[in-house]
Amino acid sequence: MKKSFGYPIIFMVVITAFFTSILAFLNYKTIDVIAYNQETDLRRTILYVFDIEPPSDDPKAIEDTFNQYVEEEELDGQTIYVVKEDGETKAYAFPIGGTGLWGTVEGYAAISSDYSKLLGLDFISHSETPGLGGRISEEPFKQQFRGLDLTGGKDGEYIVYRPAPNGNVDAIAGATLTSESVSRFLNKDIDNFIKLKKGEK
Repeated sequence: MKKSFGYPIIFMVVITAFFTSILAFLNYKTIDVIAYNQETDLRRTILYVFDIEPPSDDPKAIEDTFNQYVEEEELDGQTIYVVKEDGETKAYAFPIGGTGLWGTVEGYAAISSDYSKLLGLDFISHSETPGLGGRISEEPFKQQFRGLDLTGGKDGEYIVYRPAPNGNVDAIAGATLTSESVSRFLNKDIDNFIKLKKGEK
């Protein structure tokens, strides 16, 4: 009886160990691929906010274009990205983010080195409602911010939704809370970045 009772347990232990080993092996073999894909997505985002288009969507083409134009620097404990031309800084990209309607919204924005223009923005993660707040990731919304003048920003209010006075972009219809969240953290993060670079913080 003891022999027949112990056999299924031993069998299950062996099977479990076997499949656990397979999963561990697959995880080990794919971890570099996953990391590379994540790095590719980040590079694609940074190039997008700088309005630099790689020759193709191939990961190697994205990597080569990124390495050709973009350098990394540290600012206040965060990684920022810099585009230089003939040794002269032309633009910066930095993290943006805050709380949306349903969770955290994270992304990147790029501004010119003289802080006069917002070159672009992109979102890398959010939980906003598809078709409503989720439209912050769609081109019509993001394209509004290309080349946006920042010199008129008063008291850190760079982004103002129409039809308010001095409005410069349109909010998403039916997604007021998400739109307000985006303008709030974008204004805050732009203002914070500029002050850090100018040594005002």
